[in-house]
Amino acid sequence: MLLAVDVGNSNLTVGLFQGEELRAHGRFTTRGNATPDELGAQLLGFIAQRGSSEPVGAVAISCVVPSLNQALVEAARQYFGVEPLTVGPGTRTGIEIHYDPARDVGADRIVTAVGVHHRYGGPAIMVSFGTATVFDAIDGAGNYLGGAIAPGLQLSVDALFARAARLPRVDLVAPSRVLGRTTVSSVQAGIMYGAAAQAEGMIARIRDELPGPVKVVATGGLSPLVAPLVRGIDHLDPLVLLEGLRLLEGLNRAPG
Repeated sequence: MLLAVDVGNSNLTVGLFQGEELRAHGRFTTRGNATPDELGAQLLGFIAQRGSSEPVGAVAISCVVPSLNQALVEAARQYFGVEPLTVGPGTRTGIEIHYDPARDVGADRIVTAVGVHHRYGGPAIMVSFGTATVFDAIDGAGNYLGGAIAPGLQLSVDALFARAARLPRVDLVAPSRVLGRTTVSSVQAGIMYGAAAQAEGMIARIRDELPGPVKVVATGGLSPLVAPLVRGIDHLDPLVLLEGLRLLEGLNRAPG
């Protein structure tokens, strides 16, 4: 079994693969000060809850929280007895990275590019709705072309409520109309449809810089909330990054 671990700034997403099949997945809150033992216990608990009795033979990690990199490596060694693949500089990706310098691209962006190209081909625009809203693009061969980063939905919401004392906190649900008739529906409309409009505008501008037809794939933990409101999304795939980790683990696996 392959254990794929994607550590974002807000969430830690885990997937358990049997061959090419994603057998189970889960999402937890990221804790930047978690110890190897805490991470190991969390991962073992996830596997036990999913009822898997097969041993984990490989671990692949994408992590954008530097304080957790070494802790995850130690957890993989201690609890699963394997040397994990940690995506970063030096990892074989099978694609060209057009970024300056290439090592500055977040591991999650490259892993997502690999997963999207495998599932949907290219050229493609990837919109990841998470702590940040990240727009990336690949060409027909899957090569990474660059992207744009904007504040994410939750960051924007937190900033709004922190600075506007009279506005109530609301659920992240899109109302039936853009013109709200209550304060709650007005805030919800601005948050949800505003995020959708931002995505539509950025997708249109990126399309202008790419030749030919382009697929658009929405991913990330908040994509199920926002993507249905965005015109022009072709595929909603919140777990495509886990597929990218599976592919990269195979590509970088030592022979024998």
